[in-house]
This record gives sequence, C-alpha cells and structure tokens, in this order.
Amino acid sequence: MWSGPRTVSTAMMRAWENRPDTVVVDEPLYSFYLAETGLDHPGRDEVIAAQSPDWEAVLAALASDPLPDGVTVAYAKHMTHHVLPSVDLTAFKPFRHAFLIRDPRLLLASYARVRSAPTLDDLGLRQQAALFEAFGGPVIDSTDLLAAPEAGLRALCGALDVPFDAAMLSWPPGPRDSDGVWAPYWYESVWRSTGFTWAAPAASPAPAAPGQAPAPLPPALEPLARQCLPYYQRLSEHKLKFGG
Repeated sequence: MWSGPRTVSTAMMRAWENRPDTVVVDEPLYSFYLAETGLDHPGRDEVIAAQSPDWEAVLAALASDPLPDGVTVAYAKHMTHHVLPSVDLTAFKPFRHAFLIRDPRLLLASYARVRSAPTLDDLGLRQQAALFEAFGGPVIDSTDLLAAPEAGLRALCGALDVPFDAAMLSWPPGPRDSDGVWAPYWYESVWRSTGFTWAAPAASPAPAAPGQAPAPLPPALEPLARQCLPYYQRLSEHKLKFGG
C-alpha cells in the first residue's frame, strides 16, 4: 500500500492486521531513506538500527520470506517518499500494489501543523504517481474511506481479489509489536483509535474528520498545493467509487 503522510495509512495498516489471515510490515524502507538522505527525523538512530538500510535486501526479504501458518496475505505499509531515485522500480514487480491518496490541500492543511515548510518530495505525490504508472492497482481516497469505511474496505478488497473481513472495521487500542520503532513519536492518535475515526492528541491535531472544514491552508503553501494537484488528479481519475 503506497501512501504519503497524513492519509490514514497507519489506520489502514491496523485494519489489515486485524484480519486473522494477514501479517503486516510497517514502512520497511524507512531506514534506507534516513541513511541515504541524512535527514534528522525523531528516533533516526533507532530506525536505522532496527531495519536494514539496504533497499535491495529489504525487498528481497519481502518477496521471499515465508508466511506463518494460516496466513495468506502480507501487507506492507509504504511511504512513497521513501522511494528515492536510486531505487530501481523494477524490484517492485513481484508485488501487488494499491494506492491511498488524499486531496493535497487537505493533506497540506494538516501537515503544516507538524512541519511548516514541507516540500514536494516530502509529500511523495510525485513518487506515488510514478509508481502507479509503473504498476497500476486500486486507488482509494482517504476522505472517501473515512466517510464510508465499510464500503471503502469492501471495494478495496474486491479490487485486490481478497475476501472482505468485518474484522477490518475496528481494532483494539494501543501499540502493536508490528509498529515501527518510530511509533512513539508519531502514532499516539492511532494508539488511541479503535477504527477509522480521528483521535488526535492535543500536541498533534489530526486532519479534519469527514464533514468538517479543514484548517485553512497557509498562503505560503498555496504554490506547493498547486504543484501537487496534477499528481493527485491523475491518481484520482482511477480511484475506487463506492457509497456509504
């Protein structure tokens, strides 16, 4: 599942992990991304120590590691901005791909609360569009999903030829062993969640819930929103259609 920040990607991972037939892996290319870029993210040293920074080794393991007994689905939560230009996209051919998108104006209004000057590369929309062009796959809009979780998950499962399981609709609160070591820095609201609703801590307010107006977009981010829009529109043309 390819997504960018502020797109309910971790809640989507929770939904899949709550299925008894599924195992998940959380952002397996994060260590590579940090080691390659030198960026100073919270928990940087922990992340690099916890995962292999070799993208080829990571993808080889994802493609070849055996599944536990009774498990038929392996779900990987990927951040599109982790796919740097040095990564050979053909290495992703063994996998099935799906895409979680969000209107960039809504995304940026939320993202600006935690980082005031994001760049196009930080948001990953350009990389997401390139991955879609390379591999295709179902596209689901997070705003649509939050408005109709069951219909959205049924549509996604149908597009992936995976039986829908109602266990995807809710999960116990709290951390999971599968969470990346960066979870204490980023996952507080997900740890408090029990389904596809926003439960934001005061220090890191979440994006607006369906039907609520998003925070106004800072004028300084308008040029970036315009940069992002063509990539989002390209993906949005292929998004799954479903009702509540």
